[in-house]
Amino acid sequence: MLLKTFGWSFAVTAIGLVAAVFYGGWEAFGLVAILSVLEISLSFDNAVVNAGILKKMNAFWQKIFLTVGVLIAVFGMRLVFPVVIVAISAKMGPIEAVDLALNNKDRYQQLVTDAHPAIAAFGGMFLLMIFLDFIFEDRDIQWLRWIERPLAKLGKVDMLSVCISLIVLLITSFTFATHAHQHGGAHVDKAQTVLIAGVAGLITYMIVGGLSGYFEDKLEEEEEREHEEEEEAARSGKQRSAVVLAGQAAFFMFLYLEVLDASFSFDGVIGAFAITNDIVLMALGLGIGAMYVRSLTVYLVRQGTLDDYVYLEHGAHYAIGALAVLLLVTIQHEINEVITGLVGVVLIAWSFWSSVRRNRALAAAEGEAGSDEKAEISSGV
Repeated sequence: MLLKTFGWSFAVTAIGLVAAVFYGGWEAFGLVAILSVLEISLSFDNAVVNAGILKKMNAFWQKIFLTVGVLIAVFGMRLVFPVVIVAISAKMGPIEAVDLALNNKDRYQQLVTDAHPAIAAFGGMFLLMIFLDFIFEDRDIQWLRWIERPLAKLGKVDMLSVCISLIVLLITSFTFATHAHQHGGAHVDKAQTVLIAGVAGLITYMIVGGLSGYFEDKLEEEEEREHEEEEEAARSGKQRSAVVLAGQAAFFMFLYLEVLDASFSFDGVIGAFAITNDIVLMALGLGIGAMYVRSLTVYLVRQGTLDDYVYLEHGAHYAIGALAVLLLVTIQHEINEVITGLVGVVLIAWSFWSSVRRNRALAAAEGEAGSDEKAEISSGV
């Protein structure tokens, strides 16, 4: 099971590290290894959240997530995305941007760093919406009840998460963004950039998340209808329409997963510049890490880990909320990647331990109930 799920990750690791040695020697080998660990530590919460979505997909779409999804994640977000950001921000052609990335690494790094406020605003708002929609939903299983119970009641107010996100964005754009540059009138442009990028992140979440949720709900309705009228559905051809609908639902959930991964990768891509500004080494290291995150996602799904440890998903969403706040703060203040990674790891570890304690308590309660039942039977005899 372990080899089957992580086999591709092991293979990509070996190929990536060998390529690093040929490209830049053993120093490059070490940098790629460090970048891989950085990506995994920053994205473990991503894997848990992805698993909650991926478990609703069939085996075919899980394979698509591990193949096509990896190509998008590795080559799209870790290699192409930084180049596109440079091309747009510096108003240059893509070929010129690639040449800059390969031959003028310091200038390339500076341009990516200058684009960070817009990247952080987009990713921060997208992740913040994920967290708020989760925390405002009324759930049967609650982890931190003293927080989640009152927030679930507040969540009955329509569009509350959108309103809070917009308020956070306005505060961010007129506080952190205005102080990003002190010279001239640049701070006004920075505030506008952050505001526009944040709104774009919010719109992206609402479109992609809304479509995936819509098709998922339609799929569930169709499955219930088919279950009730199975014979009639077979004669009328409804079974075929359900297959098409399932494909639509899976496609938009897949699209949602890719945008989610993109938002998670922002801090990894920016943080990687603290280790190296070589775009090839960055793509190799972050790509290896992204592969492990995807394999870990599938492993969590196939092992049923989220069903066994029910608070893990809560911990991951709290980590998402923390990451969203940290991304917005980094518009003005620099935060070490170690802190970003540790916040997520600590929250997930805490939720895992809470799940273990819950399972033990339930097992003990069942054991006591079984003992009482046996005692009653014995006394009855």
